[in-house]
Amino acid sequence: MPGPGRPRGYAVIDLETTGLRPSWNDRVIEIGIVHLDLSGEVTGEWATLVNPGRDLGPQHIHGITAADIRHAPAFGEIAGAVAERLDGRVVAAHNLPFDAGFLSHEFGRLGLDTPLDHTAGVCTMAWSAQFLPGAPRSLAACCARAGVSLNGHHEALADARAAAGLLRHYLALAGPAAPWEPLIEAVRGAAWPAAGDPGTAGVRRGVAAERDPHFLTRIADRPATPPRPEAATSYLALLDRALLDHHVSVAESDALVRLASALGLGRGEAERLHLGYLAALARTVLSEGPVTEDDRHELALVAALLGLPAEAADRALAGDPASPPPDFTRFRLSPGDLVVFTGEMDGPRDDWEWRALQAGYIPHGYITRKVRLLVAADPDSLSAKARKARDYGIPIVTPDAFARMLG
Repeated sequence: MPGPGRPRGYAVIDLETTGLRPSWNDRVIEIGIVHLDLSGEVTGEWATLVNPGRDLGPQHIHGITAADIRHAPAFGEIAGAVAERLDGRVVAAHNLPFDAGFLSHEFGRLGLDTPLDHTAGVCTMAWSAQFLPGAPRSLAACCARAGVSLNGHHEALADARAAAGLLRHYLALAGPAAPWEPLIEAVRGAAWPAAGDPGTAGVRRGVAAERDPHFLTRIADRPATPPRPEAATSYLALLDRALLDHHVSVAESDALVRLASALGLGRGEAERLHLGYLAALARTVLSEGPVTEDDRHELALVAALLGLPAEAADRALAGDPASPPPDFTRFRLSPGDLVVFTGEMDGPRDDWEWRALQAGYIPHGYITRKVRLLVAADPDSLSAKARKARDYGIPIVTPDAFARMLG
């Protein structure tokens, strides 16, 4: 890192985390940094997701998915980039003690000491008492009072931009000498450690959609041969479990590709099995009475999840002879089955467990080989329960899918 020198301005930061306390093993999962010069003009910005190696906490608040986090670097891989962007700058944040505390803890996990200190930075929440008297202290309320845009609240870069807007507002009100002027000079003596490559690129939200092709396209193209019956049955059983929640997670996609390879199935054989699976669903729909628009919508959704063209659903309902329904047993829950829950869901965990009990299932606190189903707030969850469920081949579904199973 460059040594102490001329202050370069401000680094306004915001973090998204798995929880509220690093002492409880909560971790940083997203960092946003906005640079301002000493006059308050924006000179740059940077952001990245961070893989915490654990579950993501209240995803209904921060909206970060495990599918995206799988592509993100660990903090140790971006520590140099963060240190470079804070070096020589006064650090600012809305609730600086929270952000500085978490960042200090992350660097500390790497054995690195930093000059991060909430008393040596600008907290736009604390200074709101002087510059926005009477305003509530939340970021949204302060921005509303100051006329600062806040788009994408609880996304780190969006919140950092908003906090930077507040700081610019305060600087304009303060005039030529901001009350934290001594902090600017103090930056000269603050030395940041060498923490690795400062040029590491950030990974942003939505990366999974950009980088993860459909699993069918990832199955190797092999010479066309009819799959062995046992191979077809094994593949269809895993496919059925993956589609229980009308969502094929990244982990499920990877598992299907691995299984196809292990069974010697090529892409063509897998596609024919997909068509057969869709035909089996269509046969069930037809057996239950007149086909409704909801039925057609569901079949079209499954066709898309299977990587099939939109018209495949209509052909399946018409009884396409080229895709006869295969013989396999679909996944079903039975009374007495053990069900485990993981992640922060919409509603108290106790309510979900009570609903499971009412349906005849047995809520269980941890994963064993006897567990029949894991209900996860995020089907790509990085929690220990989810990892063990995948190891044991236990299906993982979303709360919405479980609610549909309950009827």
